[in-house]
Amino acid sequence: MSKVLLVDDMKAELELLNQYLTQAGYEVVTANSGKEALDKVDNNKPDIIVTDWMMPEMGGLDLCRQLRKNPDTASIPVIACTAKNRDVDKMWATRQGVTAYIVKPCTKEDLINAVKSAIDR
Repeated sequence: MSKVLLVDDMKAELELLNQYLTQAGYEVVTANSGKEALDKVDNNKPDIIVTDWMMPEMGGLDLCRQLRKNPDTASIPVIACTAKNRDVDKMWATRQGVTAYIVKPCTKEDLINAVKSAIDR
């Protein structure tokens, strides 16, 4: 099964989404910040990244921009998982290289469907 790098600074959210993904058969690696995620990308070679948008130090969109600059990570699909639900937010995320967008709170089905769809692209 595919490997997911899951990034969120909120422990409860990280644990819940980790549980959803693990139950669906994904191998999950977690990070608590965008900077930690960048460190883990090289060692863990994720097939996809699911990241919160708003985090201290480096948010999800900053993480996505950094990934897109590096030829080794530019093709990794990134799903933004955020409470931001305005069309302008979705447009901005797409411009930063986000593959898919999920609004929190998300259901297990929303998350799994988005991950499957992004990996299959």
